Amino acid sequence: SLTAKACSMTSEILRLCEMTPNQSGDLFAVLASKEESQTKDGKPYYRVAFRDAKRKATSMIWSDHGHFPDCSENWKVGTFYKIRGKFTENSYGPQLDIERIRPVEEADAEQGFSADDFFETSRYDREEMFAELVGIAQEHITEAPLQRLVVELLTERADFVKTHAAASRNHHAFMGGYLEHTLSVTRTAVFFAEKYSAYYTRMQPPLSKSLVVAGAILHDIGKAEELIFKPEGWEYTARGRLVGHIFIGRDIVLNKAATIPDIDPETVLRLEHIVISHQGIPEWGSPVPPSTPEALLVHHADDLDAKFHELAAQLETDTPPETEFTDYRNPLRRRIFRGLQPGTSSDLT
Repeated sequence: SLTAKACSMTSEILRLCEMTPNQSGDLFAVLASKEESQTKDGKPYYRVAFRDAKRKATSMIWSDHGHFPDCSENWKVGTFYKIRGKFTENSYGPQLDIERIRPVEEADAEQGFSADDFFETSRYDREEMFAELVGIAQEHITEAPLQRLVVELLTERADFVKTHAAASRNHHAFMGGYLEHTLSVTRTAVFFAEKYSAYYTRMQPPLSKSLVVAGAILHDIGKAEELIFKPEGWEYTARGRLVGHIFIGRDIVLNKAATIPDIDPETVLRLEHIVISHQGIPEWGSPVPPSTPEALLVHHADDLDAKFHELAAQLETDTPPETEFTDYRNPLRRRIFRGLQPGTSSDLT
């Protein structure tokens, strides 16, 4: 590998996520993945990916590449590196052509290296979000046994609730994303429950705000065992792939309910239904559609929050947009309208 002297790289440090096509420079990145393969001619090569908190770029290390021996013998997934390279984009996505590379050293802290910068986290304070979520449960779940079930699950699993992602990609796929998403869904669910219980006063049985709030808080509780964080990002566990968070979450809820002797069996049944139906349709993972008023409200609160996050992510930028529409390559698979460019008149004028 290159020595520190040979790879001093004293120029300004760039951020991978901020590099523009064909820009070259020095950057810090973590090796997210390293895959060995062969060309059609049987020559070995490595496809590696480096990332920071917001972007991942691929590097192809061919057998005749100067870094091939070092990559083969020394590069380790999860290790931070200082790289001099050129950022490009092609049909395969972001690419990084490496000129120099070495593992990060203690002295790199003087140039701004911090491992915390490589893990995307929620923009909101996680302790404050957690306290608010517990407070909503205590205020709006008026059935004491159900409130106990929810609050105990939150407090027993506080570390998971505060740190986990809500998904492996697409929406809230970052540290604290689970909590940010769950709190947002729960706030919306409270609004829905209060609105529709006031509208439809003759429903029998009445709409249960307690169940709506409990279901909103616990709808994704199975993510605790579905996802795990690795250097390459959030990944599915074996149980997550083979069982899925819906049934894992149902098990967590039922196991907890079994420890609360005075909880109403129908309440447990209705909460179980909310958890397993919150995705809405089989194509999205739910074995049954929402078939109670409470389940319907939780499903739409959840779906709205996930989709709006995906849309908002396409419009959040620090620089003025150069095109009227976003690229269609996004989770919603549609071009999002940003606005007319200066000097462009609408067809309606």
